[in-house]
Amino acid sequence: LTSRSFERTPQRVERGRYIVTSMSGCLFCHSDHDFSSPGLPIRAGMEGAGAILPEQGLPGRIVAPNLTPDPETGIGNWTDDQLARAIREGIGHDGRTLFPIMPYSHFRNMSDEDLASVIAYLRSRPGVRNVLPKTEIIFPVKYLINSEPQPITSPVIRSESTDPVKRGEYLVTMGLCSDCHTPSSRGQATPGMDFSGGNVIAGPWGSPASANITPDATGIPYYDEKLFINVLRTGSVRARTLNPIMPVSIFKGLTDSDLKDIFAYLKTIKPVKHLVDNTEAVGLCKVCRQKHAGGAMN
Repeated sequence: LTSRSFERTPQRVERGRYIVTSMSGCLFCHSDHDFSSPGLPIRAGMEGAGAILPEQGLPGRIVAPNLTPDPETGIGNWTDDQLARAIREGIGHDGRTLFPIMPYSHFRNMSDEDLASVIAYLRSRPGVRNVLPKTEIIFPVKYLINSEPQPITSPVIRSESTDPVKRGEYLVTMGLCSDCHTPSSRGQATPGMDFSGGNVIAGPWGSPASANITPDATGIPYYDEKLFINVLRTGSVRARTLNPIMPVSIFKGLTDSDLKDIFAYLKTIKPVKHLVDNTEAVGLCKVCRQKHAGGAMN
């Protein structure tokens, strides 16, 4: 840890608001949801106040902490560098390793300026008192994860590229698209299957498998820019409604320009032949070697 602190300018607060509320999905995980209501809305007044993660299959009780400035139950007494280290390096304010469902392996690519903006925004929000239990990870996982955090030893600068694909790649990394849309086993992404779907995300919302979003015929080759933007705005692919665990409630706040850049990048990723269809029965997939909806059709 260092004694660094980040100046809270209006520009940083606004940029941080955009990253936290629309780009990265921070509030989706760090908020309690009403799972009995359509769209899984965040409970009023509890935005960013932390939550026990409801996903099935986690190795213990994983708690997303209160990110509001409440001094007793939130981040009010954390230093800026404790926050920075947790976000990008995976070490909590108390020195423990964070379970890597906290996507610090992606956030380590967050630029220094965007990191400062996120922290400035979190500091600007009203504090919410919300007492939560501690994370408790089962043996041996609580020890195995200790090799996950890696230090950042040089500045992270985001280039001001005019290339929409380059800009889209950064947005996709910050939006964690690959985490949900890549099949995995024991917490490790299946090699060669990036963005090809089939990752089953089970919880109070059901057990949907994520979609193949590569340009393969089994993915989304029929998407054009207009349809992509509409899906991220409405949560529907024409007449088909997406499961609300797809955080459209967050991503719909992205600008048209950023959504266009994301789509430009997705069109360049490697096509992967991998059928995922949540209207079909769950079966063993020979491609990803996992069980998912439509898996037996591969």
